[in-house]
Amino acid sequence: ILNPEPVPANHTLTCTQRVNKQIKRKGQDLTRRQWQKGSDKEKLHWPEHELAKKFVLSAEEALTIDSKRSFSNLSSGVLKDTFTTGTSSYNVLLQSKEERKHHSQKRFSSAHSKQHRKPSKSPSSSHSKDPSRTPALVPVTSTGTWYCLDRQSAVLVTSSVPSPVKFTRDISVTGSGLALPPKPKNKVKRRNLTPLPKPKQQPQLCRSFEKGDDFSGKKLCILTAIKPINLEKEKLRFFKSDYTYNPQFEYANPSLPGVLAKHSHASDRFLKQSINIMELTLQKYGSYEKFEQATGGSLLSKTRIWSHVRKYMMKEGCLGEIVVHLTEDLLSRASMTVVNGCPTLTINISTAREHWLEGMLRHEIGTHYFRGINNLQQPWNSWIGRKKHELKPNNPTEEGLASIHSVLFRKDPFLWRAALLYYTVYQASQMSFCELFKDIGRFVKDPNTRWDYCVRAKRGWTDTSQPGCFSKDQVYLDGILQILRFRESIDFHLLTALGKVSYEDVDRLKELAVTENMRVPHFLHDHSRYMEHLEKIMEVNELTDAELKHLI
Repeated sequence: ILNPEPVPANHTLTCTQRVNKQIKRKGQDLTRRQWQKGSDKEKLHWPEHELAKKFVLSAEEALTIDSKRSFSNLSSGVLKDTFTTGTSSYNVLLQSKEERKHHSQKRFSSAHSKQHRKPSKSPSSSHSKDPSRTPALVPVTSTGTWYCLDRQSAVLVTSSVPSPVKFTRDISVTGSGLALPPKPKNKVKRRNLTPLPKPKQQPQLCRSFEKGDDFSGKKLCILTAIKPINLEKEKLRFFKSDYTYNPQFEYANPSLPGVLAKHSHASDRFLKQSINIMELTLQKYGSYEKFEQATGGSLLSKTRIWSHVRKYMMKEGCLGEIVVHLTEDLLSRASMTVVNGCPTLTINISTAREHWLEGMLRHEIGTHYFRGINNLQQPWNSWIGRKKHELKPNNPTEEGLASIHSVLFRKDPFLWRAALLYYTVYQASQMSFCELFKDIGRFVKDPNTRWDYCVRAKRGWTDTSQPGCFSKDQVYLDGILQILRFRESIDFHLLTALGKVSYEDVDRLKELAVTENMRVPHFLHDHSRYMEHLEKIMEVNELTDAELKHLI
């Protein structure tokens, strides 16, 4: 095959046929490659039809991501699992400017070094330890479209394969359908090259990060266990019965009875306030649906969601640190979790509205993510540390603070959602599913929205004809009112910087805390403006200091 003598152009097809026969006989694959010896060259030409079928990357091929910028070194298999979960969803890794610069420097270094050495590994090796190889992850979607958010303009590559592939200039693809056996290794002279600057090391999101109340593996396990596996089937049956059938939920991994019992006690402490907040909202807007349209705006497309998320991450300086996953298979509007050591923000696209999306990002990233990152640096970043320093549970402070940030800059910052969740949980503890569905109809008319709230309140239960609730959703309004009660004495900057701590522990812990290089969201930098918006929340929801002091 590798004849050093020149071969006429009309012999190319014959050469190719000989190669095909030899490869077929040996059962090997072959990549399109150009071999050179001296000044004479021979090219192996392949039909374009064959190229389209075998050389376009398919969704099943393994991909890897540059782990320099991520929080842990993950294998391509783990990343593929992370980015291909969920239905009707998109996945994306938002890369930072520093990471792309690092990729560019590595490509330059690779190109320079290739002038002085021969490749020692087959191009089909997708797990090379060569630091100059930095393939970028291409997130895959169930619809067959691949996206990677980047500042560079994207190029759409189409082929005979069913799924179009979208790439940017920062993406490199590893693996190939056809490959020659690797050439034997040759010793080469080492060149003294200036080492590339390493990107700033990010904290590792390990178990110490996950052991906060809201990032714990325990929490994730509970919420996974109490999600019914027959939700769609029971919803269809419930709607066909004209809302008279009490769903019978099934669970893949039922929670322990003791765990469910712990979350089955509803409180009526702020029931009056929750009802008053919802009635005030309806007095002004007429219905929840009108309130949602007037204050939330229109639903956003996936492309616009990516754009908003990118802008917010750039504002907070965390672009490239968080995996973003869009899905419709989520009971809440969004969630921030840790998946295989990687912080993952999951957004429910069916509730992503134009004027509410940034509030959700302040909730998930500006509060949960930053407090979780800061917590890693503190002496209480583990259960042993929390016990040693006698820390109170970080909830309801955690969710209360995040919920305040959700409505912080709204024109009418009604605490509607927190109030409705609180009310629904209490009523669920007293009613069956059908009774609850009918009861909250006084506040919400849309059957699908009512279904979602009822499922949240009844999750974990099998027979929903019995009174019973999952009480976690009361923590939002509880936390909001406690923080508003003590807003004048709370140091909100420290409350974020100290990590996952209760507002009650801030003064006691500030002398023990590590405060260098702590990350605080941009909206906390202007303290006076922040406090003005807290006062507006009090005013719009007709909450008074006297009332809160009496309750708390």
